[in-house]
Amino acid sequence: MGSSVRAGSSVRELAGATPATRDRYIDLLRVASLGTVVLGHWLMAAVTSDGVGNLLAVVPGLQPLTWLLQIMPVFFFVGGFSHALSYRSLLRKRPEGSTDSVYSAFLRARLQRLLRPTVVFILVWGAAALIVQLLGGGGGLTGVTLRLVTQPLWFIGIYLAMVAFTPPLLKLHQRYGWGAFAALAGAAVAVDVLRFAASVPYVSFLNFAFVWLAVHQLGFLRADGRIRRPALLAGAGLVSAAALVALGPYPLSMVGMPGEKVSNMAPPTLALLCHGLWLVGAVELLRGPGARLVARPRVWRTVVAANGMAMTAFLWHLTAMLGVYGAMLALDVPLPEPATGAWWAQVPLRLAAAVAVTAGLVAVFRTFERPVPAVPGKGSGPVSALGATLCLLGVLGLSMVGFGGLLEGHTALLIAVRVSAPAAVAMTLGGWLLVERAGR
Repeated sequence: MGSSVRAGSSVRELAGATPATRDRYIDLLRVASLGTVVLGHWLMAAVTSDGVGNLLAVVPGLQPLTWLLQIMPVFFFVGGFSHALSYRSLLRKRPEGSTDSVYSAFLRARLQRLLRPTVVFILVWGAAALIVQLLGGGGGLTGVTLRLVTQPLWFIGIYLAMVAFTPPLLKLHQRYGWGAFAALAGAAVAVDVLRFAASVPYVSFLNFAFVWLAVHQLGFLRADGRIRRPALLAGAGLVSAAALVALGPYPLSMVGMPGEKVSNMAPPTLALLCHGLWLVGAVELLRGPGARLVARPRVWRTVVAANGMAMTAFLWHLTAMLGVYGAMLALDVPLPEPATGAWWAQVPLRLAAAVAVTAGLVAVFRTFERPVPAVPGKGSGPVSALGATLCLLGVLGLSMVGFGGLLEGHTALLIAVRVSAPAAVAMTLGGWLLVERAGR
């Protein structure tokens, strides 16, 4: 918000200080996309006394809903828009000389609001996992929780990469416009051809970059007002995604499913990129009504309040959900079989409990989610880039390995390298410190 508003300002003051030029619809999309992801995770969890399953696997007929609820591409699209505006603003303020200081200040300001709550989350859960396993625990739902709570960190890792690549990709956008997006999309096509037609090992992991950076590039185009035919974008994306699923090796679900040979999410596929095009076109078609909605003072205050805690809520929402299920098991509350009438009847109560626990966790940890001022100084661009890379690898590694089997040295495969939880935590902390020091 406006720099003249002090850090401790109330939501009402922050909302009132919003510049007239701010695109409030973008803020609404940011909150709505994260909220949809959280709700989707809560609804998909099919927990019984035997373990945690996926409702979409229990009821495959619900999988088409992922074409609406897999809304993470919208968040990355919004990120591209915001990053373009932020970096250009810093360039206008920079002192004479190298742009290294601008890059460092940009990285620190954009990443610290992510990294501070993330590091706290990692340290709290790391300590809890160590205590549990030293006391001989780690089985049953506790063991599942230690593995699952870190899974949403993949999103943080991808977002770190988007921030780090913003300056060079923004230059390509300024020179080639839609051509830069087309190049990334073409690279995603090439990766899938090599993956499915030639069975080239490990090449599929490149689409973690190409697919998500292509969606991010759409945010640059939005910032420059170059998405002029959203209906065409939505239609082309939807038709293309449907054709790829119907005729190609791509599954129907746009989220990962247990046991499937091919996932549209991990690694991302061309079908997911087309899904992203459909979603971006759809939200752009809703831009007018959305802008009118968020222009209402009460709605805008709600969006401002939610934006101030969204990342903390995202980090802790699985903790809250699994905590609710753990409490139900401890109290001998029956857990009906997923997708039965009794299960659906229990959904509102479970959701209300998860919301309440998440709100409590947000109240405890939201203080770490505070904006950092971006002021170009004498920062080191290479050091900042190294820090961002270490954070990226550490966070992605931890999302895959989890905290289960911490004392046994459990590892997971990150691209082509085995990574353990302690190594992932060390990379994250080291990278965070580098970004912090280089950007001051």
